[in-house]
Amino acid sequence: MAPGHVAYGLRAQYGLIVTPETVMGWERGEISPTSAEVTALAGVLWCAPGELLAEPVTLREHRISRNLAADDLARRIGLDTNSYQKMEDTGRWKGNERQSAALATVLGLSLAQFVTATGKDEELADMLRSAATTRWQAYVKPLSKLLPVPRAHLERVLEQLHIDYQSKMVATLSWGGGEGEAGSGDAGRQFLADIVDRFWHSAGGAS
Repeated sequence: MAPGHVAYGLRAQYGLIVTPETVMGWERGEISPTSAEVTALAGVLWCAPGELLAEPVTLREHRISRNLAADDLARRIGLDTNSYQKMEDTGRWKGNERQSAALATVLGLSLAQFVTATGKDEELADMLRSAATTRWQAYVKPLSKLLPVPRAHLERVLEQLHIDYQSKMVATLSWGGGEGEAGSGDAGRQFLADIVDRFWHSAGGAS
């Protein structure tokens, strides 16, 4: 189908006024269709909405890939539509622990996908670094609010990250002798850079 045929189908079947130039912009990735346009486009092209998307990243993309309307998803996770829509539009998830767990279940999100889709990447990384270098116990509660992970499992993972970090620092100081402090800084930065990846491997299975 040429872009003009697609535009005609969107207008004739769904009442959407879309120009052939807009369709070409979608194809080239220069602009993105709205949720309604993706759903209508899938109908015109005889496919599922998810087939039109690359690997979903945002909440909106994950929702569309599951062929869910915003009000349907909001109802299934215990939110009113306006509140959910605002979070989806801003990319900042503010649901509670129960709603977060429901969101991950309904959309079939892995732990890494959940963190990225809800805009929590940097916040999570900061918390994990602090938990590894200070008192990990203080970060169990805030992290359990941030992630759909059972608290008992989260405690085990944080404790192990903390132990690994402290062991690394002690070993580096002992090996470095008089230059231990500088060596510790380099090793610490490298180890902390790996903290989030280590967390995914340890906690991902509990999402």
